[in-house]
Amino acid sequence: MLPYRLIGFYLCLLWVLLACQPSSKSMTTAWQQDPSAPVDVRQRPVVTPIVCEGHFIAHTLPFSNGVRMREIRTYESNGAGVAVNDLNGNGKLDLVFAGIDRDAVILWNQGDLTFTQERLPAMFTRAVNVVDVDGDGLLDIVFTHRGLNIPSFWRNQGVDADPHFAQAPLPGVTAYAYSMAWGDVNGSGLLDLVTGSYNVELKEHGIAEPQNEPSAGVHVYEQRGDGFSAARLTGQAESLAVALVDLNEDAQLDIWVANDFVVRDQFWLRGAAVGPRERTPSWVAGHPFRQTSHSTMSIDWGDITNSGAWAYLTTDMNPDDLAVTTLAAWLPVTSKLEQPRGAHDPQIMANVLQAQAPGGGWQNAAPSSGIDATGWSWAGKFGDLDNDGFLDLYIVNGMIAENLFAHLPNAELVEENRAFRNRGDGRFTPAPSWMLGSTASGRGMVMADLDGDGDLDIVVNNLRGSAQLFENRLCAGHSLQVDLRWPGSANTRAVGAQLRLTSSHGAYLRDVRSSSGYLSGDPARVHIGFPADATLAKLEIRWPDGVISELTGLTPNTLLEVTR
Repeated sequence: MLPYRLIGFYLCLLWVLLACQPSSKSMTTAWQQDPSAPVDVRQRPVVTPIVCEGHFIAHTLPFSNGVRMREIRTYESNGAGVAVNDLNGNGKLDLVFAGIDRDAVILWNQGDLTFTQERLPAMFTRAVNVVDVDGDGLLDIVFTHRGLNIPSFWRNQGVDADPHFAQAPLPGVTAYAYSMAWGDVNGSGLLDLVTGSYNVELKEHGIAEPQNEPSAGVHVYEQRGDGFSAARLTGQAESLAVALVDLNEDAQLDIWVANDFVVRDQFWLRGAAVGPRERTPSWVAGHPFRQTSHSTMSIDWGDITNSGAWAYLTTDMNPDDLAVTTLAAWLPVTSKLEQPRGAHDPQIMANVLQAQAPGGGWQNAAPSSGIDATGWSWAGKFGDLDNDGFLDLYIVNGMIAENLFAHLPNAELVEENRAFRNRGDGRFTPAPSWMLGSTASGRGMVMADLDGDGDLDIVVNNLRGSAQLFENRLCAGHSLQVDLRWPGSANTRAVGAQLRLTSSHGAYLRDVRSSSGYLSGDPARVHIGFPADATLAKLEIRWPDGVISELTGLTPNTLLEVTR
């Protein structure tokens, strides 16, 4: 990921109104349906935190990424991701690390933030997702890889098997992939796959014109039970992230591909179904946003104002201060890599927060929210870190490249990760007191409750160093966590479901997703924080097929397993 010029430094940039603006109607309209699904609910209390310090505690994890490389150049500098999920069904969330210079690693959660390590013979991996690919009820692992490689599928053999995971084919998945996302894009009940290549890296491996290579670009793979049916959307891709999100609020997943360099982010809205059994969707290309990040590295989304509508965050490179030392580090790189853009290019080199505009459509709220400039930023993710009912933000930073930063010690741009507390109105304020300002050159990142105490911890896969776990010891507010089970469907973890918790302090919207941020896989377990004095009214679950379940009689600080 490279900047071609440092736009920003707080200049006023292009605001170009383009076509294909999605509706800005409230998402709550999608909940007004008659069908209801009976569910079985198991409730388990979480352990109350014993040690409260008002900040996070950093722990080093037994995984190091990039340390075997004598010299790190672009594009090895992009690092790798991390995923979290309950791989063995014991209720504890495990970690899976991708590694660009070594085999991948599973860290099995033993409780009390202790882990045992298991190596997987998956080499030179980039992105990692943990999903139930084959619908057998067991969570599998899928990686993308460096270079000229297709995704690899590691099928869960069960807790008594040796090995626990064995490589298996993904019939029909044949394209090179850097980023990916899983979801039911056609309503068949099976999980489908969307991948994007990183064409500039393919050039480094001898493909002169990747856009003309059938195995490059953006591909949609619809699962048919015995394999995947492929459709290529475009050959042009510098894809650092793929998101499956409902951009036009029609209760169907659309495709957003985040591209590096001058290649604009790409969007495909799901159109009318065509083909066999009217399951295959048509995909309509568009550009719903007035502004987008220039070198988009990460996509995340959340209801940051508790209004019932998503906001979308993309990260980019933009220094958060104009100090002499900062400029001395950045300018030699940006001046070398400057590249002209078209007159009507909507891209800006800054983080962009897409928020619904009062008059309809979308507007970039990042500058007014205080999060447009955070450094050389990779993964950026929302999560209610202080359990006050509002989604906070954490962004990891840094860059290492011998051919870019030779003017700096160890060829490394050292920057702190940035934590922001949600003020409750969609604006954010820096939270240095949380002690999350690591300078270990983070790349992939996930949030999950790893010690079972009801608050979100953070795990970062750093480059040229050990991974870190940041234990949450804020001890604020309460939470509800939810595991969805759908054994009657091949989508056994209900990827694509939405949850809305109504309380005396408002309503909180969350969803189940396979991935977000940068190259990283999200837990199927949903975390919802709220103030300690909140009274819980009901939890509504909109399953991926649109059916609604409603739960009442909720108890704070519990983990619910909801089986449809």
